[in-house]
Amino acid sequence: MDRKEKAAKVLDILEKEFPDPRTALEFKNPLELLIATILSAQATDKLVNKVTETLFRKYRTAKDYGASQTLEDDISSINFYRNKAKNIKACCARLINEHGGKVPDTLEELTELPGVGRKTANIVLGNAFGKDALAVDTHVKRVSQRLGLTDADDPDRIEADLTSVIPPKRWTKTTHLFILHGRKTCKAVNPDCEHCPIQAYSIYYKEVFSKKKRR
Repeated sequence: MDRKEKAAKVLDILEKEFPDPRTALEFKNPLELLIATILSAQATDKLVNKVTETLFRKYRTAKDYGASQTLEDDISSINFYRNKAKNIKACCARLINEHGGKVPDTLEELTELPGVGRKTANIVLGNAFGKDALAVDTHVKRVSQRLGLTDADDPDRIEADLTSVIPPKRWTKTTHLFILHGRKTCKAVNPDCEHCPIQAYSIYYKEVFSKKKRR
């Protein structure tokens, strides 16, 4: 079975497992999702949502973030908050100066913003703008590697491998499905391989888990 056929079968199964996949980050507009995604690096979505519940009431525009004197304090419960505050302020300054305060809707323009890499850009494109975009986070990386859909370790290479075998219309949903599967079953430590709905397609199950089980 080639990677394209495997990806299709895996996604069909995961869509039944998770019939309504979506980002766990709470947002109402592209700016809110951009800020939340920057904050979410090495932080749980639950914590980010807790912080942004107050943050989004206080800051409504890019200008609000750019002019803030208290942003560090407002996000201090999140790790790396100083660096994230710096990136958010610089990002919003660029939005004001180059995009009229609006979040751009292209990968090229988004990745030119301070603190915004391909993962963040693709999350914004796929969820705030409804575009076809596949974001590679730690869960997507782990699941795609264990399935044998990529041999790469670099997120950009993994994205290229996945988008080459998955139709564009399924890219955004793939991100959510792999994240949900990674959190529920395909965990980094002690994955629940015995109850995995896609174990038949998993290289990890065949080559690693089954060997451990036989010992």
